Amino acid sequence: MRLLPDAPLDARTTLRLGGPARWLAEVADADDARAAVRFAHQSGLPWAILGGGSNTIAADVGYAGVLLHPTGRRIEATERADSVWVRAESGLPWDELVAFAVRRELAGIAALSGIPGQVGAAPVQNIGAYGEQLADVFVSADVLDCVTGKLECWDAERAAFAYRDSAWKRGEEGRWLILAITLKLQPSAFAAARYPDLRQELLDGGADPDRAPLAALRRAVLTVRRRKGMVCDPEIADSRSAGSFFVNPEVPLDAARDAESRLRAAGRLGPDETMPSWPAPALADGSERRKLSAAFLIERSGFRKGQDGPNPRVGLSRRHVLALVHRGGGSAADLLALADTITAQVARQTGISLHREPRLLG
Repeated sequence: MRLLPDAPLDARTTLRLGGPARWLAEVADADDARAAVRFAHQSGLPWAILGGGSNTIAADVGYAGVLLHPTGRRIEATERADSVWVRAESGLPWDELVAFAVRRELAGIAALSGIPGQVGAAPVQNIGAYGEQLADVFVSADVLDCVTGKLECWDAERAAFAYRDSAWKRGEEGRWLILAITLKLQPSAFAAARYPDLRQELLDGGADPDRAPLAALRRAVLTVRRRKGMVCDPEIADSRSAGSFFVNPEVPLDAARDAESRLRAAGRLGPDETMPSWPAPALADGSERRKLSAAFLIERSGFRKGQDGPNPRVGLSRRHVLALVHRGGGSAADLLALADTITAQVARQTGISLHREPRLLG
């Protein structure tokens, strides 16, 4: 284990915001993690986990404790009767795992290309895009209980996945460190594209969107994501973000209808226009729910691409209103103030509450 004092968090998060962590511990395995937690106990400090920093807003004051940063990056594939199980350690960048699967012609995660962050964070967030989500291919995770020091194997049932959610995300901060995950992928050189913009990109490139080569699907996803500023790229100014800042809300059918009526009454929705929505898991009593587009709600509530926040050093992406971007010289407080402005206005205009996707550290 390597301990780094006063580690700058602005250099370790995609938003490029935040003060320093008092200590950052690079942990390659369970023994390293146990040693880091012992150090935190002996120093009287709290601890937390930081992966690639792509879904994190680091506070301006930094983090006054020990951050555990996974560094293991090994991948191994095992052929089964009807599938290939791929085990990857948590410090590996997620997109490197996708590239590995595409090269090996293993279908199941090609549409998740370009998502930033490390492998260990993928099940916590239950990452998803373009019709695929991690829960659909998840087999298990090697998990360290940082309180007891016990190494455990979690299956999908214990992970309790939901939309952009999991038992880890809902659980005690810093208790569970994912050291590796195992995914079940299908040996196939082709996959179908489900979303219109992705299908069009494949058609433009001469590929059949119903049976696209995995490499072509990956290229199309990266192109579409780059167009929206959703790929971490120093050449793209608007990529200094945490990706999608708000979760697409899942609401009762009556709330969705009410939001549509409010927008129409305010002249923000044409008389023949409908608000986009999709089926969502029903409530416990069987009542219907709908998933709404957070980006649509934001735009129709009066916000536009490229709009400045209360402090112009932060604002909405010029490519996608769902991304809040740091333009340089700003602060986490500036970003959160913009998020509060957006959530308040969307609630006034539609009655829908938006919820932040990235976590606040510190």
